[in-house]
Amino acid sequence: MFVLFISETKLARTPGLSAAGANLEVLPYTAPADVDLMFYDMPKVIDCVPLDPFGHPTPAIVTKAALLEGKFPITAVRAGTSIAPVAPFLELTDIPGEDPRETRAVVNVDEINKKAVELAKKIGADNKLIVIGESVPGGTTTALLLLRALGYNGMVSSAAPDNPCSIKEEIWSKVSARLGIEVGGLKGKGLEAAAEVGDPMQIAVASFVSALPDDVEVVLAGGTQMSAVAALIRDMGITRPLLIATSKYIIEDKSSCFIEYAEKAGVEWYAAPLDLSGSKYTGLSDYEKGFVKEGVGMGGAVWYAIKNGATMKDIIDRIEHLYEGMIS
Repeated sequence: MFVLFISETKLARTPGLSAAGANLEVLPYTAPADVDLMFYDMPKVIDCVPLDPFGHPTPAIVTKAALLEGKFPITAVRAGTSIAPVAPFLELTDIPGEDPRETRAVVNVDEINKKAVELAKKIGADNKLIVIGESVPGGTTTALLLLRALGYNGMVSSAAPDNPCSIKEEIWSKVSARLGIEVGGLKGKGLEAAAEVGDPMQIAVASFVSALPDDVEVVLAGGTQMSAVAALIRDMGITRPLLIATSKYIIEDKSSCFIEYAEKAGVEWYAAPLDLSGSKYTGLSDYEKGFVKEGVGMGGAVWYAIKNGATMKDIIDRIEHLYEGMIS
């Protein structure tokens, strides 16, 4: 089963930080619209396809193509968004994350943990493979904050070709100053670390994984955001095997420390060999220039689809077909 967790934070409203939405006022619709795309031809929560500031479509289009070609089941989980999808979903919380520069990032960590554990027991009883994706605007920055707090120095990726590293470093400086910590200052604190500096998705996924039966294969679908989740899972003392399935674009991102993070957390990784260079649409071919890179679990969805017998050509052709339908 593919399980897509969606969240939102006030931190994502920082100008120039998130490439998930061209308009900060519609940013809260991004993750719910991604869920809608998994179930419908177009989002229903808002009457447009989520775009980055440069007009490139959400990576949900890749996830949707993999879903259709791989024919795997999907469940959406609302883990802290102010707006709900129109599509079916399970709810852990409707309270978004705060801005950790100013205050504790997640106010209801115990509630999220409890409900995520209960959900894992239900889903884990009937599924021996669970691929977990996420959609969190601005989530690479909360990933950086959590990774740094747990002792993983380095830089996370970005959905734009030019990673706003200076903005992310400035945010880390303010968050670490508020808490009076340096890199590794919250190591060993587990969920409390994420509650201080991270986002609700991180807590929800880590808690969910912690409660899954040992015989369930777990794949974290994403880039450096899932690196942060893996680091959190390890910090909680969970040693189960983990695979992070991402896209080749994350591996090619020279600003990202994805491989180093994976090695330090003791997790395996896979890079989906997507190639959209032949697309007739700039919105898709620009993926090869460093736009978008990952999100909505697209790398893991491709991994899942191929495992189920789909080919890369099938998936890429489907991406092209879906995009053509969305812009027509």
